[in-house]
Amino acid sequence: TTEMTNQEEAEIQLSELDLLSSMFPYEEEFAVTDQLALAELKHYVENESAEVPSSKVQFILNVKAEVPNASMVEFSMACALPFKYPTVLPEITVRSSLLSRSQQILLNSDLKTYLMQNCSGEPCMLSAREWVKDHAAAYIDKELSSSSMAASDATQSEVTMFTRLWIYSHHIYNKQKRKNIIDWAKELSLSGFCMPGKPGVVCVEGLQSSCEEFWSRVRRLTWKRILIRHREDVSLEGGGHTEIQNQRKFPTLEEKCFDAHGARGNHMDLGQLYHFLEEKGCADIFQMYFGVEGH
Repeated sequence: TTEMTNQEEAEIQLSELDLLSSMFPYEEEFAVTDQLALAELKHYVENESAEVPSSKVQFILNVKAEVPNASMVEFSMACALPFKYPTVLPEITVRSSLLSRSQQILLNSDLKTYLMQNCSGEPCMLSAREWVKDHAAAYIDKELSSSSMAASDATQSEVTMFTRLWIYSHHIYNKQKRKNIIDWAKELSLSGFCMPGKPGVVCVEGLQSSCEEFWSRVRRLTWKRILIRHREDVSLEGGGHTEIQNQRKFPTLEEKCFDAHGARGNHMDLGQLYHFLEEKGCADIFQMYFGVEGH
């Protein structure tokens, strides 16, 4: 098959989103959570010359499934379409209040396997939804190696999640915001870096709950535009202090200024940012931010 162009991929995404909204007209079944990304995608499809959208369209699909004792359980599918979708798989996380942490991890990895085997290059949101409708309820009662489960039921749910958030902002100049970013990270034991200027880049890493608290505070400040460009989650069995420290790529959170140029001295040297990320083993992130191979 011939390579699909970005334009074709974007058109497929848009028509699939249209299909979903006509099939599931109610907000509680299907809701786009990032309207800005959707607007960007439409603009890109309508204008050959428009620049490639900078963020993924994110949406929630809620599915009700019947469990054996005839009650209904709601599963929520948090979905994001990477720019190259459907050439690459969608990012989907299925959740339900009735799933234990380990059941949820298993369910999501089985869904991913199903998609990898069945959905290469084709729009697959509906088949993913069908799969969840048909299979998800079975995970609620799944005994995960029951003997070890019973013994470690208490510890089983203690899987610690280590998270790294890559946040993108149209610009970060404001001194107070810059101070907040550093103070909050310190307070929440997060490491990473903040690159002020235009664009603004913030990376924080640490416990998942701390990263989420940090993000909820930061997004409440006023921004022209801010979003999570990429997120990494690693589950740590045990998750003691040492394991968490071992996952970190940055020792503390510091502000990084890369030789600014431009009228206000605010355009950072992205080449230097690339080398900095490369040093930290995060070079692939550069492309997610700027859509180009770094040099």
